[in-house]
Amino acid sequence: MNILILQPPIVQLNTAYPSGAYLSAFFKSLGHKTRWLDLSLELYYEIFSRAGLTRLFSLCSEKALSLADKAEKSGDEATAFNLRRYVAQKDLWINWIDFITAILRPGKHDSFSSGYENAHRFVFGAHVPRGSRMENYLANLTHDLTTDDARSLASFALADLADFIAVAFDKNFSLVRYAESLTVSESSFAQVEKGADSPILKEFYLPLLQRLFMEGESLPLATAAFASSATPSAGESPATPPKTLVLISIPFAGTFAAALATGRFFKNHFKDSVYVSFGGGFVNTELRDTNERKLADYCDAICYDRGYASYKELVSRREQGARSSEQLKPAEGLSELGEIAPIFKLRQFTELPDGSTSIIEPLSDESSEEYKRALVYEKEITMSLIPDFSDIDFSQYPRLIDDTNPMHRLWSDGSWIKAYMAHGCYWHKCAFCDVTLDYVKGYCPTNVSKLYQGLLSQCKEKGVYGIHFVDEAMPPALMIAFAKENIAHGSPITWWGNVRFEKSFTRDVADFLAYGGLIGVSAGLESATGNGLAAIHKGTDLESIVGACCAFKEAGILVHAYMIYGYWWEKPEDLINSMETLRQFYANGLLDSCFWHKFVLTRHSRVYKEWTEGKIPDLKPIDPQEKQNAPLFAKNGLHFDGEKKSEKYGAALDFSLNQWMHGEGLEKPVQKWFDFPLPHPTVPKNFIENLIAKYEAKRDKEFKEIPASKHGNDNSSLHGSDRCDKDVSSSGSTRQSYWLGGEKIPMSDGKIGWFYMGEFYTAKKNAPESAFRGKGLCILP
Repeated sequence: MNILILQPPIVQLNTAYPSGAYLSAFFKSLGHKTRWLDLSLELYYEIFSRAGLTRLFSLCSEKALSLADKAEKSGDEATAFNLRRYVAQKDLWINWIDFITAILRPGKHDSFSSGYENAHRFVFGAHVPRGSRMENYLANLTHDLTTDDARSLASFALADLADFIAVAFDKNFSLVRYAESLTVSESSFAQVEKGADSPILKEFYLPLLQRLFMEGESLPLATAAFASSATPSAGESPATPPKTLVLISIPFAGTFAAALATGRFFKNHFKDSVYVSFGGGFVNTELRDTNERKLADYCDAICYDRGYASYKELVSRREQGARSSEQLKPAEGLSELGEIAPIFKLRQFTELPDGSTSIIEPLSDESSEEYKRALVYEKEITMSLIPDFSDIDFSQYPRLIDDTNPMHRLWSDGSWIKAYMAHGCYWHKCAFCDVTLDYVKGYCPTNVSKLYQGLLSQCKEKGVYGIHFVDEAMPPALMIAFAKENIAHGSPITWWGNVRFEKSFTRDVADFLAYGGLIGVSAGLESATGNGLAAIHKGTDLESIVGACCAFKEAGILVHAYMIYGYWWEKPEDLINSMETLRQFYANGLLDSCFWHKFVLTRHSRVYKEWTEGKIPDLKPIDPQEKQNAPLFAKNGLHFDGEKKSEKYGAALDFSLNQWMHGEGLEKPVQKWFDFPLPHPTVPKNFIENLIAKYEAKRDKEFKEIPASKHGNDNSSLHGSDRCDKDVSSSGSTRQSYWLGGEKIPMSDGKIGWFYMGEFYTAKKNAPESAFRGKGLCILP
């Protein structure tokens, strides 16, 4: 059976979303011909190209000028000016767009590989397109303009064009998400599915699908997706026509409209030769219990969570039916009553003889042997599966620069290979989190040694040596193991990802991880008050959080924090205290970047579960029973009494945070960022300073301790040239010492010298181990 894995637009443009890599690896391991296409990247070049912009301006220039006239009449001179400027400069945009995109994809050798040479003219030339975002960037430069600014200007050029598209052509367009607000609003499915016919999808995406899958031979799927292989897939004979399972990943709400358009395209054009299934993060949360029969127009099934056991069973059944009937959709998998049997975590849609749609619910008997076998199988696959990026050309992905903040840039600046170090969260107890769903509660660590070998092989094949560990937090022990593997191979991989701020991250651990390639961490702080952390069951405290941040920053690791406001229990005093504590984090150099999220009550969260058990009387969801019959996209998100009171805080929180991330406004009283009265914070001005002092005292005390060594008083190995991939000194049965300081240089007066983190240190040759702690000697648990 052929497997076609598709990522519909629009996801982050700088790299491939990883779900396709895991599914590709899984199906290839079962012997199926598999192809993975990133349609998000394909649409990007469909629009942002000479042909694309030529078509865009032909479709919307007249409307843009009409909107400019209306804006002028209403007094909006800026909008009128910008719309007219885009139309007036359309030839410049059309002529320059291929060079602009070339500037953003370094390393790609094609007809526009001279993008960098054109950067000189793009930056300094008079006859180049300009938009308001580009001009704002140039106006706020704090250094002399150079060609080093070309990538920033090119990034803002795309953002300017995206603004124009959203105003003059398709209001739902965005470079990161598409039609997201429509999808997550409380709309009926009839309203939401209109997004599948939005202008961008109709005029650019549909022609793209037709060109990729319908032009050329009479068997488009085989020629477009599987041209490299003529060998029958698993379960097929040479005489059997190719059968194709089309898997469409929907990680975010902003990919759902395009997913609908994609599914409809395949079902309409390829009929029974394809079987279309939806999956992904958005499906797992929002479509968990859907009974919307019209989805059958777009897909044949919805798969939840990891999908490995579900798809293995689905493919097995369909291949058994294909061998017996030579058709893709026979009535295979029948129960004793003649009905299609349920499959683990797969909701199936089937057409009845009268033309109506029947929904076969997923296998729900958790006590059944089939269900238990599926769980065991998925755990085995999760632990050992290595994502397969062989279908991805990373040189095609743009490296965008959307901010000067170094931590913020990690998300978009670089074609990171994405993977998970562990599936699920090892804590899975936070109140706001979807702790009842598999992506959180189904914790399963990977085999780190196998994972490292597989990822290193992918890095070598693709020439991309950066790994972004996504999804839930990386377990500290697995991080240490990954760093050891990287160090043993000469530290070729640079990596970063999500963590939990906790006491496991000591200075020694942070130093070792940094030496092993870790450059950044992102973690949930969520509420920067002690009471707030207890209320959300964070499982840590501010002293531990500050200690972890201190250790990371001392080791040279970038730190990002997620914040949440608008909790059901939050009073203005709580918010202002959390904001003040966050300000002190920045003032003391503990954070590089941050983001405020507004609290959303979800049906799958711990807090909602506890509310149903009568444990949280202060939380008052609005009509929770009525929501059971609410429109399709209101199933997960729930309103609660008082949630709108916090909406007024968002703008000031975002603006102040942006200032702090760039080192500005740190002395301004936090309540002054709002244009309405708020109480003064009660957090002491030196609150974080005192916690830093506690961390430093504890660190220094540990550094002065000399753990018992199996080598006794013989420190000769410590003062040799041992690198950290060797066990220089084992302290007790559970602690190991590693030397990270490189070569030790003999000096006069019986001293030695060495460099560590850019600093030069000296010590007596026979100095105790304590003299080297924090200066190259790292002791791990």
